[in-house]
Amino acid sequence: MRTNNIDKVSDEELIRKIVEKNDTHLFAILYDRYAGVVYNKCYGFSNSKEEAQDLTHDVFVRLFVKLRSFKGRSKFSTWLYSFTYNFCVNYVQRNSAKKNEKMTVVTDVIKDEDTGIEEINDTSLFELKSDKLAKALEIIDPSDKMILLMKYQDDMSIKEIQQLLEIGESAVKMRVKRAKEKVVKAYNDL
Repeated sequence: MRTNNIDKVSDEELIRKIVEKNDTHLFAILYDRYAGVVYNKCYGFSNSKEEAQDLTHDVFVRLFVKLRSFKGRSKFSTWLYSFTYNFCVNYVQRNSAKKNEKMTVVTDVIKDEDTGIEEINDTSLFELKSDKLAKALEIIDPSDKMILLMKYQDDMSIKEIQQLLEIGESAVKMRVKRAKEKVVKAYNDL
């Protein structure tokens, strides 16, 4: 049967065939491979299972259109991971702007300012109560939340985050440090 053979095809080859033929049936195979992973990422940025399902659907609709832009410089799963995170961060920022919430603009320019917060180590981050931590994560900027989820939920290394975000190692370390400080401050303010 044709489906059994196509199930064994690599992601990259499958994508090449989808783009070449604009084939929605082949895209459904790609969807089946990654829908669960994308849903889990979307759920981390949503307020409900239904919203996560809607986000997942929207990611795949956008993915079908943008699939031609996948150049194979990284594994497809890595590219999709980045694509999903960027989509979700943009979604949260759009919704937050609609609610007129104050958003922190994240820049690559890192200023050495004394935040007045003691150094936050991983142990103190893990000791926070999960329900209160979830509320604190909702308060901080989506890009800060994203980098913390990459590091602690997805267990990505600094090097993996660096490659995914295409920024320097020291920038990743600083962003993680600042995001930890922000979530602990938000947590303590609750």
